[in-house]
Amino acid sequence: MNFQALTLPEKLDQLFVFVQHWIMGFFPAHWQPLVGALVGVVGIVASFPAIFALTTVLERKGLGRMQNRLGPNRVGPLGIFQPVADGIKSLTKEDIVPVSADGVVHFLAPVVLVVAIFLGYASLPIGRNMVLVNIDAGLLFFFAVGASTELSIFMAGWSSRNKYSLLGAMRAVAQMISYEVPLLMSAIVAVMMTGSLSTVKIVEAQSGFTGIFPHWYVFTPWGFAGFVLFVIAALAETNRTPFDLPEGESELVAGYFTEYSGFKFALFFLGEYLGMMSIAGFGITLFLGGWGAPFSFLNFIPSWAWFFLKLLAALCFFIWLRGTLPRLRQDQLMNFAWKFMLPMTLLNLMVAAAWRFLGDSATGAWLRWVLCAGVLLLAYVGLGRVLMRKQRLGARSYRYAE
Repeated sequence: MNFQALTLPEKLDQLFVFVQHWIMGFFPAHWQPLVGALVGVVGIVASFPAIFALTTVLERKGLGRMQNRLGPNRVGPLGIFQPVADGIKSLTKEDIVPVSADGVVHFLAPVVLVVAIFLGYASLPIGRNMVLVNIDAGLLFFFAVGASTELSIFMAGWSSRNKYSLLGAMRAVAQMISYEVPLLMSAIVAVMMTGSLSTVKIVEAQSGFTGIFPHWYVFTPWGFAGFVLFVIAALAETNRTPFDLPEGESELVAGYFTEYSGFKFALFFLGEYLGMMSIAGFGITLFLGGWGAPFSFLNFIPSWAWFFLKLLAALCFFIWLRGTLPRLRQDQLMNFAWKFMLPMTLLNLMVAAAWRFLGDSATGAWLRWVLCAGVLLLAYVGLGRVLMRKQRLGARSYRYAE
């Protein structure tokens, strides 16, 4: 592809691809695949931790605004250099390891967590022609490497020789296994419609337009239900509010990383946010068109810019939830996973199959919209009534301090 022959929007869209190829051109042909992969890895390792640093400021400022306080405001203009101060503190703080802890496992736990999460980015299409590893089973690869994070969390809790840490690790493993099932089941509907496990092909299947509107899966009944279920399960997988029971300060001090300090604690903190961004990016890929533009007349904007704008919106949504919702109880969390999430994801698979085979003719299009939306709505109302029948919830009252 000749870079000079492209239009300006196409040059901006493929800018990072051509930079990668330009760097590869300095090396012999048999080294170029390895060099290209290393350049892609450096790009991921540099960009997403930088977004993590910005997200910490955005979250603390956003939560401060919601709670009528300022948030970070001492380091730099408006406190924007707070991540730098936090990083320096983490690097210089003493690394304390309990005497009875298993030193090797205690050290490896945060490393395994961060490495596993970074591997998940390899199959994530960040822009057009911008995926590190384009494999046919990209979706399976993402979930396979993501499952290893449960092992690292249990390693941290068990190796600390602390009852609070072990209890937090057991909570986390139970929660992540329970919500991993609906997370995977909600993603299968996108695979059914695309006919492929490739994340690149899933995005390409949503790249068309009808008029100015895109063919995103979220604009269908099964896609909207799958997206909502995916987001809920993703919140539980990443221990975000209201599913942050493994780190419940009021019961567990700090959960599975109670006995961690210094740079090891920073790695856990980094891993949690990188996991949140990774799974948010995967949800964007499956249901929100990946790097595709929301309207046809906005296609001139680079594809990677759309991906990061959608990721920013997802992060703001997660921050908003953290400042809004209270933490669930453990029994509520498990009941919700097995009695509501799992039945809804299984039903959504059948609804997606019905949508596929009812056809897209004029009559079939209206019929499948009414049928699929009606079935999902009835199931939602029915399951909600069954789960809430024994709750006996009264009207909530508010009292202000005098």
